[in-house]
Amino acid sequence: MVKLIMGPKGTGKTKTLVDLVRKAVDEENGDVICIEKDKNLTYDIPYTCRLIHAGEYGITTNDLLKGFLSGLHAGNYDITHIFVDNFYKMLSDTSDDAVTKLLDWMADFSQRENVKFTISATADPAQRSDGIKKYF
Repeated sequence: MVKLIMGPKGTGKTKTLVDLVRKAVDEENGDVICIEKDKNLTYDIPYTCRLIHAGEYGITTNDLLKGFLSGLHAGNYDITHIFVDNFYKMLSDTSDDAVTKLLDWMADFSQRENVKFTISATADPAQRSDGIKKYF
């Protein structure tokens, strides 16, 4: 499962994501991961969730994110949910085609490995392609 939370700046996407992280930590029987570009969520995310600052690992491209996610799972098969905040700010190629390919890869990975993804992104949902809209 891949769920995309998208909207303009200031519409509560991060707050929604944080609420979903808290719910996942309380209800799921596995490890919950939250990836963010900078250190903005340090005090908002429960300590039982593994918070990762992508900027410290140089994650800037779609391929690097794929490799990072694969490595996380290879090192910990107990991960049940991965949250990604500010998705578009993290990546250098945010074209609809590149993002659709990445989301499709994540959906396939999710299906294969039984890991859920919830992603927040700042953008106008009406301007996105159908390949991206299917994840709303």
